[in-house]
Amino acid sequence: MKVFFISFALLAVLLAVYPFVFDHSEPGEKVEGFPWQIDIGVNGASTVFGVTLGKSSLADAAGALGDDAQLAIVESKGETGTLEMYFGHYRAGLISGKMILQADVAPETLDTWKQTAVKVDYMKSGLARKYTLDSDNLPLILQSVVQNITFIPTVNLDEAIVLGRFGEPQEKIMVNDTLTHYLYPSLGLDVALSSEQKDVLQYVSPDQFSRLRRPLLKQSTP
Repeated sequence: MKVFFISFALLAVLLAVYPFVFDHSEPGEKVEGFPWQIDIGVNGASTVFGVTLGKSSLADAAGALGDDAQLAIVESKGETGTLEMYFGHYRAGLISGKMILQADVAPETLDTWKQTAVKVDYMKSGLARKYTLDSDNLPLILQSVVQNITFIPTVNLDEAIVLGRFGEPQEKIMVNDTLTHYLYPSLGLDVALSSEQKDVLQYVSPDQFSRLRRPLLKQSTP
């Protein structure tokens, strides 16, 4: 009986990571929106999940990803905050997870929208506040350009899966014994693998990759 339960647990793990390891589309079927499908345009801009970073607006993103998103300004203590579009249940084929799009908005505009927010809550961590925005500002909010995307897959990944989907990273940065970042500057991608928390994929336009790398160097283990 013990052997049965161990085998069942192993099968459950294999089924969970299967979408990341194997292609599962039907012959001739083109499934788009996978985390590893990153297209670099002739101008160097990257497109992932149907969104071109530095070019697509939040309205464009909603058209590509669906309109079941939450819009809010998330503000950590001492910071101006960031306009975010949050999808709690993103899915492409068998791949699922949470997705956060952050937009490029001037600080003074963020302050204006915060002043007219209809609700202000603390996030679960208690370290940041979330401003629910007035719908009257929605037309302007949706014109904001997407700057970066964070994808948190439902399944836990490992190094073999990351290398199989994205290849060898240009650089690996170990923050501590439980967290390692795999950096792909040419793709504008940072894959953070954690043994204690959820794995995270962050996407920016390749010419903006230093924004992801610079903070990691300060945190890295010598």
